[in-house]
Amino acid sequence: MTRTALPRTSPWDPANGHRFVTSDGTALHVVDSGPADAELTVVLLHGWTLDHTSWDRVVEGIPAGVGAAVRVLRFDLRGHGGSAPAPRGTATIGQLADDLAELVESRVPSGRLVLVGHSMGGMTIMALAERHPELVLRRVAGVGLVATSSGDLANLTLGLPRSVAAVVLRGERLVNRRLAKLRRPMLLRRTDAVRPGLRWLLFGRRPDRADVVATAEQVGRCHPPSMVAFRDSLIEHERRLALAGLRDRPCVVFAGGADRLCPVPHARVIAGELPDADLVVYPGAGHMLPVERSVEITTRLSGLVRGLLRVR
Repeated sequence: MTRTALPRTSPWDPANGHRFVTSDGTALHVVDSGPADAELTVVLLHGWTLDHTSWDRVVEGIPAGVGAAVRVLRFDLRGHGGSAPAPRGTATIGQLADDLAELVESRVPSGRLVLVGHSMGGMTIMALAERHPELVLRRVAGVGLVATSSGDLANLTLGLPRSVAAVVLRGERLVNRRLAKLRRPMLLRRTDAVRPGLRWLLFGRRPDRADVVATAEQVGRCHPPSMVAFRDSLIEHERRLALAGLRDRPCVVFAGGADRLCPVPHARVIAGELPDADLVVYPGAGHMLPVERSVEITTRLSGLVRGLLRVR
């Protein structure tokens, strides 16, 4: 598969894009490709502060890798990208799971699903298993969990000595207090200042500069108060027991060997709760696996989908 550059600017107009309005009135931006009557739909969920464009390269390769008509559904989580800000009190992983359940039941009312989540998107899948177990049992045929965690995020050290990590995290809290007062996403031209930090935090060795720029621009499209509120929900995320709802179905767990946010031990915990899952670790890769290892991720997900299409 040819590696393509990620878009430098937002590729959609939220006013004219596909919209889905949740039961609490929050408008979500939805991107739907492939035949509506496809036997199987792949739902891709992005991570915290990102948007659906983080999956662009993977989306390009899945139909070709599968060799069959497959529907792919992506959407910007509330508070992210082209979706509306999260109303007060709704910037939680549990609410994201409820949004996912509503969207799927409305837009994909029948057929099998493969749920693939990166970072907070993976946590959303775990919350779906916890809050909507009947939907998972009835519809979900396969799962991909990419650079994510089932909990214990309050004890992260970001790969630093614990004393240094405490200083860094204290600084983050101060920044978040200022961000929480903003009411509009940061202007794209102002993301230059955050790129070095994002490069260190999110990427592994020798990232492509264009990928760092595109990721910073996704962060710049996130609604600041929603971003900060979701950060609190990440700390509260403890769903190791919820993983039981994902057992007995094909699953691939992906991890970056240099991931500072969801390190390899977190992936091993998930794989330990899903004994039939395949654990794939990419040495040297960071947290942004859908970008850093897009070809490899696409190949593995295409294999998962091909296997499901052979199972009737």
